[in-house]
Amino acid sequence: MNGLNVQVTSVTIMAPDPRALAEFYARLLGRPVTTSEGPREGHPPEDGWAQLRAAEGTGEVTLNFEYEEQWAKPVWPAEKGAQNATQHLDIAVDDLEAATAHAIAQGAVLADFQPQDSVRVLLDPAGHPFCLFT
Repeated sequence: MNGLNVQVTSVTIMAPDPRALAEFYARLLGRPVTTSEGPREGHPPEDGWAQLRAAEGTGEVTLNFEYEEQWAKPVWPAEKGAQNATQHLDIAVDDLEAATAHAIAQGAVLADFQPQDSVRVLLDPAGHPFCLFT
């Protein structure tokens, strides 16, 4: 792009309780929560934000979690008229069954609909779908 450096460095995930969701992903991914801030003055206790910063040189993406006051849990697969998931995380694993069991032990729920044998769709505690794949 004509010498212009453009790089995706992070993904921000909106949630009704971002700090709790960050803790879920920290357990799931084995990465520490590197930043966590509580509610702003005059906001509910769930307000705030948190971050799982990628370790330098890993090529992983930093995950940010921000409070969304008007949160509507997404429906997956999409249904007409319902809040759909506009994006999801794809997480590579080396053992699909073990990783699925680990995700469930951390608080994820296996989605009712599974579109592929080599992928497991799960829902995080806020209802965001994410995929484990080999």
